[in-house]
Amino acid sequence: MTTAWSRRALLATGGGAALALGLPTAASASGSAALPASAASTDAADAADDFAALRAKWRDLYLGTGFSPTAEPFKSKLADLGAQASGFRSTMAPARGSLWPDLVYLDPEPDTDTESFNFSANMNTGYNRLRTMAEAYSQPGTGVTGDTGLRDAVITGLDHLHADVFNKTTTRYGNWWNWQIGAPQALMDTCVLLYDALSETQKADYCGAVDKFLPDSAVDDYTGTSTGANRVDLCRGMILRGIVGADAAKIAHAVAALSPVFPYVTTGDGFYPDGSFVQHTSIPYIGGYGAVLNDGLGRLFALLRGSAWEITDPGSRQFLDTIDAAIAPFIYDGLMMDNVSGRGITRAGSSDHTRAHGVMASIVLLGMGAGPEENARWRAMVKGWLQRDYYAPALRAGSLSLVNTARLQTLLDDTTVTASPEPAAHRAFHNMDRVTHRRRGWGAGLSMASERIAHYEFGNGENKRGWHTGAGWLQWWGDGAGLEQYSDAYWPTVDPYRLPGITVSRKKLADGQGGAWANPKPGTKWVGGTGDGEFGTTGQHLQGLASTMRARKSWFWLDDCVVCLGSGITSADGAGVETVVDNRCLGAGGTQRLLLDGEAQPATQGWTTTRTTTWAHLDRHAGYVFPGGTELHALREERTGAWKDINDDGTATPDTRRYLTLWQGHGTDPAGGSYAYILLPGASSKRTADRAADTGWLQILANDAGRTGVSVPSLGFTGVNFWAAGTAGKVTASAPVCVQIHEKRDGTATICVSDPSRTVTGLTLTWRRPVKSVLSRAESVTDVRTGSSVTVTFGDLSRSRGATHTVRVRVR
Repeated sequence: MTTAWSRRALLATGGGAALALGLPTAASASGSAALPASAASTDAADAADDFAALRAKWRDLYLGTGFSPTAEPFKSKLADLGAQASGFRSTMAPARGSLWPDLVYLDPEPDTDTESFNFSANMNTGYNRLRTMAEAYSQPGTGVTGDTGLRDAVITGLDHLHADVFNKTTTRYGNWWNWQIGAPQALMDTCVLLYDALSETQKADYCGAVDKFLPDSAVDDYTGTSTGANRVDLCRGMILRGIVGADAAKIAHAVAALSPVFPYVTTGDGFYPDGSFVQHTSIPYIGGYGAVLNDGLGRLFALLRGSAWEITDPGSRQFLDTIDAAIAPFIYDGLMMDNVSGRGITRAGSSDHTRAHGVMASIVLLGMGAGPEENARWRAMVKGWLQRDYYAPALRAGSLSLVNTARLQTLLDDTTVTASPEPAAHRAFHNMDRVTHRRRGWGAGLSMASERIAHYEFGNGENKRGWHTGAGWLQWWGDGAGLEQYSDAYWPTVDPYRLPGITVSRKKLADGQGGAWANPKPGTKWVGGTGDGEFGTTGQHLQGLASTMRARKSWFWLDDCVVCLGSGITSADGAGVETVVDNRCLGAGGTQRLLLDGEAQPATQGWTTTRTTTWAHLDRHAGYVFPGGTELHALREERTGAWKDINDDGTATPDTRRYLTLWQGHGTDPAGGSYAYILLPGASSKRTADRAADTGWLQILANDAGRTGVSVPSLGFTGVNFWAAGTAGKVTASAPVCVQIHEKRDGTATICVSDPSRTVTGLTLTWRRPVKSVLSRAESVTDVRTGSSVTVTFGDLSRSRGATHTVRVRVR
């Protein structure tokens, strides 16, 4: 087969592929270019072999290889699969409008309104159950392996669904996804697994139904629901339909339709050059749709590699780059940060850990088709995540499919791979208003909103109270701080008005405020930041959701801390406004000690206090320093909630968790409020007290509606958010920009500038510091003058979409 594949790989897709596979072309169909009978027979046999090879490869990709069915965790997983399949078989009862009594898909008023969504979802779930049964029949060690009765039950179910609902005569109703992605994928997977047991008529009927709901035209235009991860899913269904139906043109069409997924985008859905990934126009989504896209492409690359339809688009190379640029920055010690998972954070049974598990397996799969250096780096990276996740390890959490379990177990057992540590790096994703900051021993993620990126996502009844996740929500993990922080029933129990880091009006909002799929966005432009890869400076002109509240928030990302400042806090909602310093989940029974200026506070639930405080410390979590002191509110409370409160499909079972909340109040309808604090993740009480006592460590240069800036002389760091032209310390800017200057011990300094508002068409920046020479400069720099100070002139920055422009100089 190797020789045949090599020959066909040289031929073009479409007509060339059809010719290579011995299928009719326009010319041969008209009789003008008939092949000799012997050649046609040979090519037809080759074509049959080729489709059989693809079916075999997909079986391996779907079922997994290289594991022992008698060894754990595979033995238990296979037994559970068999038990599940047997349960489905015993309860299956074909009837008009249903295949299982609990999955009625007959819609009394079929249309595309949300009332019909459950009916179409039940049809899709029926196909998924049949696929599970087919998998149990095909896998070894399930207890029903090769059970012809189970196989026949699956075929009976396929025939019933085809005759009753999923066929050429049915008009689509409910959710489009179930008809174009969910059901076709499950149906075609099942057909591959049971291919030899299906008649030619059955295969043709099933393929015809897929053609009805997933026609070629579904991928003709890269728009609407046919972009990003959805496009990959559509192409996967179409490719499998081509394999089952021996349709070379169908496969070629789907492969060609993948091409728009690969190039970087500048607006809308897809990957951006800075590593951002957006879906649904304005939702950062690498932990949801991005993960689906990653997994889907990984499988298709592996499936088609070496075939006539191998994915050779030059852009596919660019896609592999997204592993390092877009995905890895949001995985921390085996969890996927919630701030890139949209409404998925409110799904019961999943968590930031489980969302990372499948992504890790996909990275390993993609590595098999990458270069040796990339493959080695990615395997070391994934192995590090696997080893460091002590809370919900991927291979013990039970969330992984059997095939992904096998893939990751093989990596973990590979003694030639040395796990790599978490990197120390700062990343700003200016096209999706997200920031990640990692140091040795801790990491953080920031979530903001702007006129480009939504406050939050609400849809399908999911994430009903995610209103303020774009209001400067700051997640972090530190030494001893716990990888379970946002995993242990956090979302149903946390106060949604007191997410860590946010500035917020306490104005009451309705569940799903803004409406389903509205993706409400603020009208503010100045959101973003800059950084040199080690340190970072970030700002957000915040506008509250359905609120008059405004604030200008700043974060300065340093070696052992984040300096958090806010100014210009105003509101006319008739409600109180707060800045939440932190809100830590202490688990079901946590009593971690809280110190305020070194004095231990009560651990009783319901305890609260308000007092002027210079520093605070929460055992096994973090330290907090308040320069000059502040009036700090503290509260211990038990909070009870259910997943159904925030997601219509969630369980109604209540969960109770304890929280320790620290916040600064700005009063009702403030005018010009401000705040300042330093967050030290994982710090000891001594280090926190020492930082508070070192009053010269941090210099606040400005914190008002025009500028927010700080200097840390010991780090050679200066960061300023110029909300408007002005001066802060030794830095003057002629336009509203973000500026960071980092002096190094080697006598050099890096000046970083960005235009978060995307409105600056020219900038003059002056740093009053003697500079000897310019070592390098961005293309946007039109002039640099050195001497007793340095003045840098920039051209149009607005077109760079918030990206960083760097100038390196040698200081005197």
